[in-house]
Amino acid sequence: MVVYKGGLVMHGQLSDSVGTLRGVGPKKVQGLNKLGINTIADLLGYYPFRYDDIAVKSLAEVADGQKVALKGIVASEPVLARFGRAKSRINFRFLVEHDVILVTFFNQPYLKQQLVSGKEIVIYGKYNAKRQALSAMKLLANQGGNDFTGVYRASKEIKATTIKSLVKDAYELYHESLQDLVPVKLRAKYRLESHQQIVHDMHFPATAKAANLARRSAIFEEFFLFQAGIQFMKKLARKDEGIALKYNNDELRAFIKTLPFELTAAQKRVVNEICADMHRPAHMNRLLQGDVGSGKTIIAAIAMYAAVTAGYQATLMAPTEILAQQHADKLADLFEPLGVNVALLTSTTSNKAKLRQELLAHLAKGEIDILIGTHALIQADVEFAKLGLVVTDEQHRFGVNQRKDLRQKGAKPDVLAMTATPIPRTLALTAYGEMDVSIIDELPAGRKPIKTSWVRKKQLKELWGFVAQQLELGSQAYVISPLIEESEAIDLQNAKEVYANLAQLFKDRFRVGILHGQMKAAEKEAIMAAFKKHELDLLVSTTVIEVGVDVPNATVMVILDADRFGLAQLHQLRGRVGRGSKASYCLLVADPKTDYGKARMETMVQTNDGFIIAQKDLELRGPGDVLGSKQAGIPDFRVGDPIADLKILQIAQMEAQQVLAAPDFLTNPENAGLIQYLHQKVGQGQKFD
Repeated sequence: MVVYKGGLVMHGQLSDSVGTLRGVGPKKVQGLNKLGINTIADLLGYYPFRYDDIAVKSLAEVADGQKVALKGIVASEPVLARFGRAKSRINFRFLVEHDVILVTFFNQPYLKQQLVSGKEIVIYGKYNAKRQALSAMKLLANQGGNDFTGVYRASKEIKATTIKSLVKDAYELYHESLQDLVPVKLRAKYRLESHQQIVHDMHFPATAKAANLARRSAIFEEFFLFQAGIQFMKKLARKDEGIALKYNNDELRAFIKTLPFELTAAQKRVVNEICADMHRPAHMNRLLQGDVGSGKTIIAAIAMYAAVTAGYQATLMAPTEILAQQHADKLADLFEPLGVNVALLTSTTSNKAKLRQELLAHLAKGEIDILIGTHALIQADVEFAKLGLVVTDEQHRFGVNQRKDLRQKGAKPDVLAMTATPIPRTLALTAYGEMDVSIIDELPAGRKPIKTSWVRKKQLKELWGFVAQQLELGSQAYVISPLIEESEAIDLQNAKEVYANLAQLFKDRFRVGILHGQMKAAEKEAIMAAFKKHELDLLVSTTVIEVGVDVPNATVMVILDADRFGLAQLHQLRGRVGRGSKASYCLLVADPKTDYGKARMETMVQTNDGFIIAQKDLELRGPGDVLGSKQAGIPDFRVGDPIADLKILQIAQMEAQQVLAAPDFLTNPENAGLIQYLHQKVGQGQKFD
């Protein structure tokens, strides 16, 4: 993913440490570093998050306690008093129109020199009508009546005024090094400022209009550079030679015909996209996106079988042992008649040294065709004979380095990443922009929509009665609790307490089990196997069952304290039911206190469409919280908002594609700065032609 530094090319002087500025010692450098300000480029790209537009008012207009700018004359000599360590106070009389008020500045002793008796000034502060006093915050520079100034995010170590002062010094010293990266034609087309003007007007705007134009230009510039980086990455990836998997099309068609169901039109389209990629010598980097229950696993199975018929091995990495075991069981049953050897490698396998050693030996000899596993797959001693395809399931649950480590198990194998977390276009343009995307946008025939209800805690008696009715009909149920054990900090029901209560409530009627992440892998497998075999009627669980668990006879999902979960997670949990032909139900138990919490519950009740839910989750929580910034690779934009500024993001993407696709891109002198930026920041020195 592109690392973006506010549109500044980090070369020459702009890469100087902030410590080169006057008055910035080691302690201040450390404080600035914590704010993400390491270089001059970082500092000049550290834009205000808002602006104060302060208009001078008449004293007659001011209400008690209001923050206001007042214009008047210093009517007495200022008195400076110092007390305590580094604390001070300045008092003086201030003539505003026909009234004299008392003004106090705290801890700004340097202002005494500027507060000259008889001088007209403008002061911003909080007015106390009863005392006729102003608790002053700052002395405004603009004597014309208005002061428009940026407000910076600060910290305990670094004050906002310090940042403002350093930015001013840095701009004076380095502004000539600021280079335009957005082509002239685009700046003319969209009426955008030059980069130097953007930096100036973001930090020192004369008016609100100037600040707005600078921000609009900065947003486009930020998105354009990000999207240009993505297009550059795609060019490098396409230049990379991958593996041309010349699979046996007849065998693949015969395998698909043996499936006990007809592929949906969406599944057929996606299979064709993936197989076409695999057949080409260029490296495949594709994201398979589909809602819960849309049939992604069978697509992965077809792709892996294609790799096997081409004479290569395939591997699938799942986020949990339960899911890895489930995939292994399904694929083993599916491929057994075809003589395809499927094996499972998890931390449980690793605990059995002899078994693990034998498995790795078979893998290295090429005697295992498909290896399913968890992060145990990326351990150093796991060696494939001829790896051709890497599949990651719920890929956002793995870190960037884990996914990279798995790819490096082979010589540039094709990559298929799967996610059941529907990603709105907003995030797809950012988090997965360098990948080709295949979307399964329809559910298999026969799937009944899950009826979702929002239940208050006072209705729990009726809820358990409904659950009992469903169990008596031969169905099974999940009950989800957010915590394993009681937490004093968070008053939530916990899995063990819920299990004890339900075991007592349903004693002699239904068999109740418990599943949570602190159990040993063997225990979890045993519990899940018992639930699948219907040796348990009701399973109390934490979110360990969130992803992929498939028990068609389970028709009821009860989620306690549902308002504590994100919408995408609730949708994932709901997807554990409705996997068979019976009518299924999801019951959300919550008493949210805020409008935000209520809106989330209402969204779940209103729709089963994962893409609508994901968009709503994005709007309510922001991109970082939906998928997790670190895991998903979502960039931390400094100016633009991928949600609020989606239109600009889409235009920037379109323009970036056209600029980099132009035949004269490399030879056009207007692109010199952009090409240098892409080589330095994205290609890490790699060239393309």
